[in-house]
Amino acid sequence: WAATAARKTYDVRKVEITPLEQRKVTFDTHALVQDLEAHGFGKEQAETIVSALITLSNVSLDTVYKDMVTQAQQEITLQQIMAHLDSIRKDMVILEKSEFANLRAENEKMKIELDQVKQQLMNETGKIRADSKLDINLERSRVTDMFTDQERKLMEATTEFHKKDSSTNSVISEISNKIDTEIASLKTLMESNKLDTIRYLAASVFTCLAIALGFYRFWK
Repeated sequence: WAATAARKTYDVRKVEITPLEQRKVTFDTHALVQDLEAHGFGKEQAETIVSALITLSNVSLDTVYKDMVTQAQQEITLQQIMAHLDSIRKDMVILEKSEFANLRAENEKMKIELDQVKQQLMNETGKIRADSKLDINLERSRVTDMFTDQERKLMEATTEFHKKDSSTNSVISEISNKIDTEIASLKTLMESNKLDTIRYLAASVFTCLAIALGFYRFWK
């Protein structure tokens, strides 16, 4: 806003141009009229031409004067420009300080946010670690229980096997004893039958001998 005001102050300043009636002509108009008359122009024509030249000269001077300023105006404008530059410099310093303060505030804000994120990550990590530890303990307990159950079942199966083995051994022993008894009985029976057979054979032999002896005596 200050720069706009300053620009309006020295941009719209009007140059004080010397009035037309106070200006001095830069050439001798009377001599020019006489010269034109000497070249065949009439007096009125020569004066008209000179008047036109004066008008053109004034217009040219007006154009030049519009682009020119006085030294006092130039000094005032320079002071205004310097004041404007000082104002801009002050604004830049204030802006720089403000930007630095904003940057520091942003850095502090980012630092706080990073600390919060770090704390949140630590909390999440601790929670995940605790959950993992709990899951591991539960899995370990489950495996231990399963192993204990399998061991119990194995012991029961082993006990049942030993019971069945003892029962089987008892049955086998009983059968073996029965077999031994039967074998002993068969041996006794065989011995008895053997004696009976020997006796029968002996009796048969003696009978045959007696019959043969009887026939021998009869035929003799």
